[in-house]
Amino acid sequence: MSAHIRQGLLRGLVSVVILLEGGAAWAHAAPVHQTPTAGAELTAPPTEIRIEFDDALEPAFSSLSVTDSAGHRVNVSKSQVSPANQKVMLLGVPVLPPGAYRVRWVAVAHDGHRTQGGYAFRVK
Repeated sequence: MSAHIRQGLLRGLVSVVILLEGGAAWAHAAPVHQTPTAGAELTAPPTEIRIEFDDALEPAFSSLSVTDSAGHRVNVSKSQVSPANQKVMLLGVPVLPPGAYRVRWVAVAHDGHRTQGGYAFRVK
C-alpha cells in the first residue's frame, strides 16, 4: 500500500472519529412532554409534575422543583427519575392553592451532559 493511500485512509479515519465525538456532544436531554404543560391554566391543582425527556437521565444529578409566585419552594418531597422509564422525572406536590407556579428542572443525561430549564403554569 502506498504512502498516499495510507495517508488518505488515516485522514478518513480521523474524520469519522471527529464526527462521532461531535455527535455525542449534542446528546443533551431535552423535554418532549410535560404535565402540566407550559402555560397551562388548571381548574384543579396537579398532584404531580411529570416531565418526559428525549434521553435517559442520571437519577443522582437530575431534579425538579416548584416555586410559587413569591419564589418559595412548594414541593416538600424530592423529585425522582422513574425506575420504570429513566426518561421520566416525577415530583409529587401538595395541594396547590390558586396562583402562579414555576417548574424548574435540571436534567443530566447518562453521557454526563447537563441541561436545565423551566416553565410556568397557573391554578385557577
